[in-house]
Amino acid sequence: MPDRRTRVSGLIHEARQDLAYRPRLRYGRRLPRQVFPAVVLLLVAVLATGVVVVTQLPGQVPEAVALRRPVARQTIQGDVTAAGPTPAPPPPVAPLTSIHRPHLFVVATRPLSSAVVAKIAQVTGVRAVERADAAEVGMDGKRVQTLGVNPSTFRAYTPKPTARSDRLWRNISAGEIAVSFVLGNDGGMPLGKSVTTARQTLRVGAYATMGMGAIDAVVSRQTARALGIPENNALVVSAPKVDSAKLRRTLLRILPRGSQIATINPVLPVPLRTTWSASAFMTAPQLRTALTAAISKLGRPYVWGAEGPDTFDCSGLVQWAYAQAGVKVPRVTHQQFVSGPQIPLSQAQPGDLLFWRHDPTNPTYVSHVAIYWGNGKMLHAPRTGDVVKLVPVSTRNFAGAVRISPDIAARVR
Repeated sequence: MPDRRTRVSGLIHEARQDLAYRPRLRYGRRLPRQVFPAVVLLLVAVLATGVVVVTQLPGQVPEAVALRRPVARQTIQGDVTAAGPTPAPPPPVAPLTSIHRPHLFVVATRPLSSAVVAKIAQVTGVRAVERADAAEVGMDGKRVQTLGVNPSTFRAYTPKPTARSDRLWRNISAGEIAVSFVLGNDGGMPLGKSVTTARQTLRVGAYATMGMGAIDAVVSRQTARALGIPENNALVVSAPKVDSAKLRRTLLRILPRGSQIATINPVLPVPLRTTWSASAFMTAPQLRTALTAAISKLGRPYVWGAEGPDTFDCSGLVQWAYAQAGVKVPRVTHQQFVSGPQIPLSQAQPGDLLFWRHDPTNPTYVSHVAIYWGNGKMLHAPRTGDVVKLVPVSTRNFAGAVRISPDIAARVR
């Protein structure tokens, strides 16, 4: 078994949490059926029709500033739009002045108060914080993890190509939706399409992967209010020089009870070298069961977000097949990528996972997974319009191979 520097032992249990974790929120009033109360781990908070900025160096946290603006009412019926008063022009988008690499996501069961946010911002090593509005929203029958943002400030937390696109953020400010490349390309939401929600029709104005797991779509704060997304229920923290696991423990002592923290771009201590024993991996019977389950789905259609048993996306097929062998693996691709040690492709064995970076909007993001079948073949669910198939391994945009460790995979969740 490979002898590697581990990125998963020790920190996995506390810091590298499931970025697709969906804690249930309880509110005093019931949200529309299409706006699911499952909160994603997202960024940037804004008041109902205003701008809230909480992005400061430690010890320099200003009071939130709200700018009120009128919102024109619109009634949408099919293809006919009856407009009310002339809508106010979209707020201007400030130019990009800095980049903040996000490290921790905070998710609470209720809005995070300004006092709590200020206290977090003053923790030693915290460089910047940004509040967020977040929820799953029903769009064209899909459950889309959506966040409402202030384009002027949220852009600083995204990958450089996304952050630098003034046009992208102006489109979001004007009321369009930006979707991830995977949702747009594989999920049937192409550029220019009008998508339907319970409350409003939105135009897909851009592909823009935000570099953060489980974020499918981004809208402006005003659009988030129109969609019924709850306010100020998440937070992103940038702390580039602090051990993420230790910082996580510190923040949990500050946050309201029931809050969750997940780690992205973790700051790791110097890892110890670990020798992996055979018992750390799946047994031969487990591998046979998982592979048999996966091959039984040949020809089944790809559907974005599908988890089986009749339709699948790429990571949904992996999760379903391994579950048949009693192995719990996380739901999304980038989480599966840290569910065991990485190995050279030349050492891959049947049942190992292969990963790719196909997303042109964020070339470092792991966006596709396949199951290695052996003899240079892989089994995967490719994309919308295609089916589960067995094909030769492709090395274009290849990110790496991983040998699943059931214990580590379960902890990622």
